[in-house]
Amino acid sequence: MDFNALLQQAQKLTHETQVSDDLPRVERTLPQVLQATQELHSRVTQTGAQDMQAHILLGSNGIDLPKISQKLETLSARKTFEPLDPIATTDVQNFLRNEKENAILAVIEEVHKNSYLAAETQKWDHMMNDWRQEKVKLMNALIGPSQSWIDIRKGPEQTILNETTFGGRSSLNSQEMAYAREVHEYNKLVCEGAMRPSLVQRFSQVADSFNDSRVSDVWEVVKYMANVTPIPRSQDPMKVRCSQHLFINQAKRYLENRYKVFMQTVISEHLREARRGGIPSVLNLVGSFVGLKLATHGLNSSFIGLQDGQVDGKPLWPMVYYCLRCGDLASALKCMQMAGQGHEDLIAVLEEKCHNPEQKTNPRLELQIRMQYKRQIRNATDPYKRAVYCIVGCCDIQEPHADIAKTTDDFLWIQLSLIRTEGDDNSEHLTCSGLQSMILEQYGEKHYNANEQPHLYFQLLALTGQYEAGIEFLSRFEKYRVHAVHIGLALNELHMIGGPRNLQEPLLSVDFEDPQPMRRLNIARLIMLYVKKFEITDPPEALHYFYFLRNLKDSEGRNLFLVSVADLAIECRDFDLLFGRMQRDGMRSRGLIDQFETVHIDARTVCEMVAEKFVKKGMFEDAIKMFDLACQQEQALRYTSILLSQVVHHANKEGSLRERVQRMAHEFTERYTGAEKNCDSQTWTTFNLLKDLAAFFDYYHGKNHQSAMDILERIKLVPLRMSDLDVAVNNFKRLSGEVCKVIPDLLLATMDIAYTKFKTMKGKDVAKFDDLGKKNQLGYLREQAKALTNMAAMVPYRMPGDTNSRLIQTEILMH
Repeated sequence: MDFNALLQQAQKLTHETQVSDDLPRVERTLPQVLQATQELHSRVTQTGAQDMQAHILLGSNGIDLPKISQKLETLSARKTFEPLDPIATTDVQNFLRNEKENAILAVIEEVHKNSYLAAETQKWDHMMNDWRQEKVKLMNALIGPSQSWIDIRKGPEQTILNETTFGGRSSLNSQEMAYAREVHEYNKLVCEGAMRPSLVQRFSQVADSFNDSRVSDVWEVVKYMANVTPIPRSQDPMKVRCSQHLFINQAKRYLENRYKVFMQTVISEHLREARRGGIPSVLNLVGSFVGLKLATHGLNSSFIGLQDGQVDGKPLWPMVYYCLRCGDLASALKCMQMAGQGHEDLIAVLEEKCHNPEQKTNPRLELQIRMQYKRQIRNATDPYKRAVYCIVGCCDIQEPHADIAKTTDDFLWIQLSLIRTEGDDNSEHLTCSGLQSMILEQYGEKHYNANEQPHLYFQLLALTGQYEAGIEFLSRFEKYRVHAVHIGLALNELHMIGGPRNLQEPLLSVDFEDPQPMRRLNIARLIMLYVKKFEITDPPEALHYFYFLRNLKDSEGRNLFLVSVADLAIECRDFDLLFGRMQRDGMRSRGLIDQFETVHIDARTVCEMVAEKFVKKGMFEDAIKMFDLACQQEQALRYTSILLSQVVHHANKEGSLRERVQRMAHEFTERYTGAEKNCDSQTWTTFNLLKDLAAFFDYYHGKNHQSAMDILERIKLVPLRMSDLDVAVNNFKRLSGEVCKVIPDLLLATMDIAYTKFKTMKGKDVAKFDDLGKKNQLGYLREQAKALTNMAAMVPYRMPGDTNSRLIQTEILMH
């Protein structure tokens, strides 16, 4: 049987077995279906879910996985890449072949190793770059006081004008230094009540001195955007900006003036080809520029298909477009009038805009232009004609005008020209928030390659009224951070920055009441992050930056300037520089804080805040000094007593805490004695008792027992005879806790003095003294020891450690 006959029989058999399309080709009973399902389940559980998924995936593409697995198992790279075994040295040919193959394998292995190391290095570099960017974002969102205190003592006179401040120890670079001088001068005028200069102008002049064109361009944008009607302090700047769109005209004016400068630069570089002549005007400037572009780029796509003739030998619509691009509506109108009839609606709109630039265009005229655009102009071959109609009549907001808008400035200018603050409900128009979302969210940083050109992306954000997002973005870069901070300061002084409801918010936050995609900038966090770099080495400069926070309140309602100064004092610990020091006459010398003194800023308030922070940290010694500067004598004496009670019984050592506290106690005694004191009498009594006890222990440790006993006779805290016991116990009940803590050590010290005298007296030569007098003296010392022991047992105070046992043992030794 040949193959043709076999094929015919197979086709016939297939045709006979075909059934209806509505029924399956194979019918099974329920037991058969159950059996097939169990077999399939057993194969899946044996093979594994991943292997079964691989079978299904590859099988759908016609690949038999089991056969491939069998073939792969037969392959082995061991014979190919393993070093060859040496053979007998007599076989020269095989020896050379093996050496050659070994050399090749060695090269392959080396290349593999180098490729792996290179890939590993690139992987880690990429991960480190990603982490650096994330770290910058995290640091911008976090702020907190440093836990590492650096004790740097500065000279008594340090100001922004003192160049030694910046010599060696300053953390400010030259640019930061220049800005800091302007901040100092500005705050000085504010404190004196003089007329405030424009920080934008002052800072931009400083930026020009850096000879950096990019920085100068950034500040030029800020100058244009800040030149608007001042916003009342009682209103939210974010809401005013979103409702009035104050920035649109300023942004267009900046882009238009910038393009005029560009035109003049191009023409000045090609004066012969431009053939500039006639009366200097924007119309002549545009004519020369268009003529130069036609001569230089005659075959460019943007000049193909130009329509409607010429004006003074130049194409009509390029002339009109570039006049509009320069912001000269009158020149554009003149070109349209010179073109003749056929453009009456466009001429009418331009005339209305020239005569009433601040008023809304007649909706009827704009509607006619839109209708004309839809019917005729949309499909016109002249790109400039389409652009002019779109800009004047807000016709097609989706048209990108790619033939004309070659740069970001051109694109942004066209988009700003399409915005209508009072849109017609029946017309499609570009909104301000729509343009802002396009720049910030739709395109974003990646589209504009913002990491490579941060200054350009900042200009886009600023020109679309998103100052907060622009400042936050610019502050991420080390090179531009100083400029971003001072842009924020300058605009905030003009009340143009929208701040968060809560100062605990991150650097950039979203308020649910603001229109999308507006952000709010935490100016307090921005300043604190910037000052953190140099607050330890340059506290005078840090103080001036904190002064910009004087109108803000923290979560507890405190003046944020005072809170920041308090934190700065704790960090740098240069209290004499910041707050001055107390003189012997009770007057405080002036510190840096005094230059900002107003009704709401008082040095005493800051000192008290710092003292309270020190108390919470348990740093009573610093707290005492700050309470004294704050004229809080009650608190100063109270915490001095607390410290004295802890160290009064110790032996005095040079530089010890006891010596420092005792020195402060003597200063307080000199200044407070005889003067009017704002403290409780009990506090003053406790302080004086502890001071007397300090003198007692000084005599005790110095073996001057008689002077020590004289002090005890005077203060009557412990009984020196049995008749004094009741008086001493009654006095103990009126003592403060600070003095009570010292009583156990005082009893031990007094008992030691009595025992020392007892041993000395008992060892004296009887021949020299009257035996009766000696007995009386020894009896007096034994009585004294008994009185001390009885007092320890009678007072309502739990004696620490083995005080009672030591007293009793000493008394026993004296008997």
